[in-house]
Parts: sequence; C-alpha cells; structure tokens
Amino acid sequence: MSKSSNSRVVVFLGVIGLTALVWLLRGVGLLTFIPGFVLWTLILLTLVLAIVNGLIETR
Repeated sequence: MSKSSNSRVVVFLGVIGLTALVWLLRGVGLLTFIPGFVLWTLILLTLVLAIVNGLIETR
C-alpha cells in the first residue's frame, strides 16, 4: 500500500467515525442543536469518498 492510499483510508475512516459520532450524539439528544443537513452532508461525503476511493483503487 502506498502512502497516498494510506492517507485516503485514514480520511475515509475519519469521516465515517465523525458521521457515526454525530449521528449517535444527535440520537441521544446531546447534539440536538446541529441541523439535520449537517448529518446528511456527512453521510453524502462518506458515500462520495467511498466511490472516489473505489475508482482510484481500480486504476
């Protein structure tokens, strides 16, 4: 695995972790002040990163 591949994986896992954390804390009621579009943006960002990483790895 090259260095750029490792950094892409770290960014992807970080975005997944942040999305899961925000989702859980909003569900519990601790982050109710964060608007829903922030969570949807994080989910869409995760999907876009997954697609881009998949396309780059298949080259």
